[in-house]
Amino acid sequence: KADMSLWAGETLFQSPEEGWQLYTSAQAPDGKCICTAVIPAQSTCSRDGRSRELRQLMEKVQNVSQSMEVLELRTYRDLQYVRGMETLMRSLDARLRAADGSLSAKSFQELKDRMTELLPLSSVLEQYKADTRTIVRLREEVRNLSGSLAAIQEEMGAYGYEDLQQRVMALEARLHACAQKLGCGKLTGVSNPITVRAMGSRFGSWMTDTMAPSADSRVWYMDGYYKGRRVLEFRTLGDFIKGQNFIQHLLPQPWAGTGHVVYNGSLFYNKYQSNVVVKYHFRSRSVLVQRSLPGAGYNNTFPYSWGGFSDMDFMVDESGLWAVYTTNQNAGNIVVSRLDPHTLEVMRSWDTGYPKRSAGEAFMICGVLYVTNSHLAGAKVYFAYFTNTSSYEYTDVPFHNQYSHISMLDYNPRERALYTWNNGHQVLYNVTLFHVISTSGDP
Repeated sequence: KADMSLWAGETLFQSPEEGWQLYTSAQAPDGKCICTAVIPAQSTCSRDGRSRELRQLMEKVQNVSQSMEVLELRTYRDLQYVRGMETLMRSLDARLRAADGSLSAKSFQELKDRMTELLPLSSVLEQYKADTRTIVRLREEVRNLSGSLAAIQEEMGAYGYEDLQQRVMALEARLHACAQKLGCGKLTGVSNPITVRAMGSRFGSWMTDTMAPSADSRVWYMDGYYKGRRVLEFRTLGDFIKGQNFIQHLLPQPWAGTGHVVYNGSLFYNKYQSNVVVKYHFRSRSVLVQRSLPGAGYNNTFPYSWGGFSDMDFMVDESGLWAVYTTNQNAGNIVVSRLDPHTLEVMRSWDTGYPKRSAGEAFMICGVLYVTNSHLAGAKVYFAYFTNTSSYEYTDVPFHNQYSHISMLDYNPRERALYTWNNGHQVLYNVTLFHVISTSGDP
């Protein structure tokens, strides 16, 4: 028997990760050591597998809730548009009825053809109204699910766990289908530019979080195209315009290019002089994961036409995180890949066949890669690659390149707008998407 009483009150083991501390406090009559364990205040152990799954479920619920809030905002805007079209349709119908017999045959036929074109909008409006009610129900389900999960995490009870997991998966599937139906369409127009601010050098990037709730209007600003580490975070767009109320993040590794993106609280960027993707989390001020993009060119091997170490470009659209780059195996043509935002692994890739050095910039909308033919004045959206069908087409969508040198062009699905860095100016463009709902109701 060892005299354990000599160790009374001495810390034998301490885990800095968990906060556990183990003490010996007494010796039982049979010689066994009686130990006291001081555990963390929370009732869960972070190394427990079920706890990790619960936290992941909670994160999923949060992401679904944020996505639905974004979707609701977009749905509201779409409803205003469709209602306007409904008003126009009724006006044309009234004119058609009033003018019956008093118009020339040609004018009458033109008006009748116009009316026929507008008839499908009525069913579209009804579909939007129904989907809006669905969103309300989804939000309520998520709210109930969040409360249930929080209670389970607090009590660590096992009842209903598998059922909750299935409900989360079902909610995600329904939300994805709803988002695809309401939010997506083919690019048919780009508005006149809206200059937000003139700040910084000729090259750079600025952005908002595509997954943030509507109350979060933070703006991130990154000046320069290589070896930079300083990221400015402004509290609101108004603060960005005035140059006030900002904090600074100093990245642990410098960036290359201007193809950065902020997605769900993290910055995704290309590490300087490498083909490594870095995921930097703003709240914890730490790198969560980094991974090489297999075969991707870097260090001005396959940049856009303007150069600037723009070999790798990261984008977010309605369906998730994307990377646009080129490999030697693809002979310099643009490759677009879906990335897992948690692990940065490539989920699937497409060879578009379009030479990257001939592209001015590119952006993703609804799974379609749109490519401009230049970064200079006179540029237009010239090429579109559809990942859902692995097909392409040449397009002709002009836009006004007001300051004649675009070094960053990115789509934000939350705001349905293009963010641009144009010769030291931070510029926005609104986009017009053409969307057809079939008679079966499928998008």
